[in-house]
Amino acid sequence: MSGGCPYAHGETTGIGTGDATGGQGTGNQYVDYARMDTLHTIQHPRTDSPFEMSFILISQVKELLFRMVHLEVDQARQRLAEDRPEAACRALRRAVRSQRVLVDAWESMNALPVDEFLEFRSILGEASGTQSFMYRLLEFTLGNRGTAMVRSADLAAFPELAAELARPALYDEVLRHLARTGLPVPEPLLDRDPAVPYTPDEGVEKVWEAVYRDPDGHRPVYELAEQLLEVAYQFSRWRATHLLVVERMLGAKRGSGGSDGASWLRQINEHRFFPELWTMRSVL
Repeated sequence: MSGGCPYAHGETTGIGTGDATGGQGTGNQYVDYARMDTLHTIQHPRTDSPFEMSFILISQVKELLFRMVHLEVDQARQRLAEDRPEAACRALRRAVRSQRVLVDAWESMNALPVDEFLEFRSILGEASGTQSFMYRLLEFTLGNRGTAMVRSADLAAFPELAAELARPALYDEVLRHLARTGLPVPEPLLDRDPAVPYTPDEGVEKVWEAVYRDPDGHRPVYELAEQLLEVAYQFSRWRATHLLVVERMLGAKRGSGGSDGASWLRQINEHRFFPELWTMRSVL
């Protein structure tokens, strides 16, 4: 995979006027509009195990759901830059709906017994879900910008990742919006280097505490905070479910791609997006 992410340069076509490459299509408007015929040609199992096809399909479904969540999170970021918190909240609510489907997607994989998974696990080689550039793009956009698990080759192959690190993350735009409403967000956070991982700040915790002590006086910001927390909560649910499925299928074995498997997933489960929204609850 090279040359960047194709979704950033997608073509459009009228319904029933041919396929997305300008061909005649199938004559079926539904198939031609969404390229359903192409969609069903991109699964290529390497073994005879029918369970491998299931594994590929659910993996591809998750990738598309990551993209859906990213689309809405990016919309929320743009609306906050325009000081439109209500519109940002609508986008975040849509993101949460897709996140819930992501969590449920693990149930399909959870139904795969370990002996059936082992029939084809070896052919994965160094392939690992941790290499998903769309998952990393979503994490970067939400604000988790550590690059330790991102290969330099991926940063070169998928320029969207490097471009995202140069932009303010969603939480950066949240803090800037709060400052423009008159809340005392610490000044250094308003023009910080977006590529640097965010460090929790006591001043931000106090801002959120003030909002929650007077929700009626800060209603739009309070509603925004609740939607942000729901996004963070659903992301943590996804990670926790991922951990349980991996433990059920692999136990303590090392993960694909050389990761530490369940041990690494257990560690990343401790991460929280928008950290002060969590720690603030301890001081209310």
